[in-house]
This record gives sequence, C-alpha cells and structure tokens, in this order.
Amino acid sequence: MFMADGKIVEEAAPEQFFSNPRSDRAKDFLSKILHH
Repeated sequence: MFMADGKIVEEAAPEQFFSNPRSDRAKDFLSKILHH
C-alpha cells in the first residue's frame, strides 16, 4: 500500500509495487529512494 496526502494511491503486492508501480506518484517516490 502506498499513501500520499493521507489517501491510498496504490495497492499492490511488494514485488508488483517495486517492479512496476502504476501511479505517477509512486513512480516519482521510488525514483527518489531507489538507486539502481
């Protein structure tokens, strides 16, 4: 589950969320915290 501004933005299994996030907000967040 990924939340932003107190609302659920995306719900997915961890593997799905980290490998293929659907929302732009989650993609932006992951790009800032994950360094490949």
